[in-house]
Amino acid sequence: MHNTPTENYFGATLGAKVGPYLQAYWMAADLVCRILRGIVWPKIDLGIRLWLGGIFTASGVLKFANWQTALDLAAHEYPVSWMDPKTAAYVGVTIEVLGGALLAMGLTTRYAAIALLSLTLVSQISYLPFDNQLFWAALFGWFALWGAGLLSLDSLLRRGLAESPLPLVPSIIRASTALKLFSGPLYLSLLRVWFASSLLVVAVRPDLMASTVRLVLPLSAVALLPAPFEAIVGFFLLFGLATRYAAAAALAACSLGLVMRGEWENQYYVLTVLSMLIIHGAGRLSLDHWLGLSLARKLPQWTGRAPYALEGLPRIVIVGAGFGGMACAAALRNARAAITLIDRANYHLFQPLLYQVATAALSPSDIATPVRPLFRENSNVRVLLGTVTGIETTSQRVLLQDQAIPYDYLVLATGATHSYFGQDQWSRFAPGLKRIEDATEIRRKILSAFERAEGISDPLEQRRTLTFLVVGGGPTGVELAGAIAELARFGMEKEFRSFDPAASRVMLVQSAPRLLPSFPPKLGEIAQASLAQLGVEVLLGSRVENIDARGVVLNGSRLDAGTVLWAAGVKASPAASWLHTQPDSAGRVVVAPDLSVPALANVFVIGDAALSNAWHGQPVPGLAPAAKQGGQYVARVIKARLEHRAAPPPFAYRHFGSLATIGRKAAVADFGRIKLWGAPAWWLWGIVHVGFLVGMRNRLSTVVNWMWSYATFSGGVRLITGQDTAVASETETVAGSLDTPASRA
Repeated sequence: MHNTPTENYFGATLGAKVGPYLQAYWMAADLVCRILRGIVWPKIDLGIRLWLGGIFTASGVLKFANWQTALDLAAHEYPVSWMDPKTAAYVGVTIEVLGGALLAMGLTTRYAAIALLSLTLVSQISYLPFDNQLFWAALFGWFALWGAGLLSLDSLLRRGLAESPLPLVPSIIRASTALKLFSGPLYLSLLRVWFASSLLVVAVRPDLMASTVRLVLPLSAVALLPAPFEAIVGFFLLFGLATRYAAAAALAACSLGLVMRGEWENQYYVLTVLSMLIIHGAGRLSLDHWLGLSLARKLPQWTGRAPYALEGLPRIVIVGAGFGGMACAAALRNARAAITLIDRANYHLFQPLLYQVATAALSPSDIATPVRPLFRENSNVRVLLGTVTGIETTSQRVLLQDQAIPYDYLVLATGATHSYFGQDQWSRFAPGLKRIEDATEIRRKILSAFERAEGISDPLEQRRTLTFLVVGGGPTGVELAGAIAELARFGMEKEFRSFDPAASRVMLVQSAPRLLPSFPPKLGEIAQASLAQLGVEVLLGSRVENIDARGVVLNGSRLDAGTVLWAAGVKASPAASWLHTQPDSAGRVVVAPDLSVPALANVFVIGDAALSNAWHGQPVPGLAPAAKQGGQYVARVIKARLEHRAAPPPFAYRHFGSLATIGRKAAVADFGRIKLWGAPAWWLWGIVHVGFLVGMRNRLSTVVNWMWSYATFSGGVRLITGQDTAVASETETVAGSLDTPASRA
């Protein structure tokens, strides 16, 4: 169906004159509504349920404790004409206690609300009318149709029960969902009209406050403000016009009045209803709803509701779903732009805890979160699984294996990988730790070493098999060596018969004269002492000259080791070669003060892939907080360019401190003037790392696993997965490898 000339003229005129204002209004309202519904409402919903549930549960418990008094009240004070007093007392107390408790927990919320609604209506009609009972009825009706919010047992169990084999339960859940979708918005409109009618009656006909109208309208509760103000707010709410703004104005006025006149008994209910109208809007039967539909039909490109609304918007491509890329994408999710987030994995990985996966303390799922669900509510963000093979800067396209993605703004957050200082053949014998695949491979090597040692009768070969050597004395090497020592000494006792796992040899090799060079010397000494208490042998000032299947050559001497792990160096991703720019010695892209790449328009590099002297003139360290700060800063730069605003000041990295853990109760922490070690540093390390994990499930599972492991001295998920290549490695000829030229590692 084609538009008529009048409709075309209306659309063009409206777009030219009021379009920018409507666009700004729609964007602001949509953003505020998303924040309120997603973050604020679940907490308000929980508060309302706890509040009402507590009122009714307390009333029921008091009646049950004074049962004779409850019977006297049911017989004389508030009798129900169509029910025996004793039966009425039993039914009332049961509904109050059980219904109130279920409502507070958010378990079978709809059915508990229906029972409490029935009890409230009986009290209002058959006994004495009170304004608070009308509000109870309104709120119970809400929960009967809408159910409980996210912070409830119903929300937690709903998805699993909907797919369960329990009889009738999936059908009931589907019916409840349909009821909410179709009847919920209508009830919201009725709630708004009911509240608006109360305001108008009080403002226009105050003489009705003593009439039978008070059976259905809470007139005394809403008689708060001057009559003209109540009439204006009531008019806007009655027709559902600018509902959120009218409700917000009334909420502000009521809050001020509540502070000045705290004796108002029912004002908290008034504030609750106004909050519901602010967060959920006017409902389906309102001018706001119909104007919104008209605006979406006439101007879909401004509302962002149509599938084609992203056409013509600036295209932002972010490569890498690590700390920097995720921070940048999250900060841009509400920008008027089409965002594409590319990564070769479909999850965001919390790398600082990879070593715990490698030593079987945690499962990979504890520290990894799928990326796509994190942007489920952001229609302008597309997540793409793929491997970048190059970048065409002239045509502004990111090349994947099977397609090319055009961009207007490009953010590279591709991180770093292992560096073997030119001896890449060592990677076969000494895996590094950067990905989940690396962690599971290291876990396989460590656990397989113990399993193989059980069947070895030669003491020398068994000792070699149970020798674990970690190359690199930075935080990763220190944490990995300490975790292996703890696994051998505390996690496997009494599990093997031909050897004692505690007799395993764990060695940490460091070419520098001390451990943790990025930490103060005192903390490095403390870390070395803590490792020594765990039985780790620390070899300082030692350089690896060769690595093969049998062990390493260290300072010209042969050292047999069954498992060699690499934590000595990293190099940046090939971002510099993609951009055809000269990298630094570590392969990083040298960036400008705003983290952009010189001579390339709208191209930014952040995190481990970038060299930025934004730390008081020194290079920004390769830490998770630095990557996150860089991602958030680049998002601000891009937003400023999109909105034609002044650019933010140059990027300045704020260093909040460095942490490293050594075992189950020791860690070191450097916060500049403040330095911690031992148990206090360990607790701080645990709190910080749990806080940085993405997703509540990951945080809870990690805390539970830690508590169980540390309380019982039992290991985590000690599964050996993947192909075992140890036998093939053992048969390799390594005699010639001893004659190769020495190389620094």
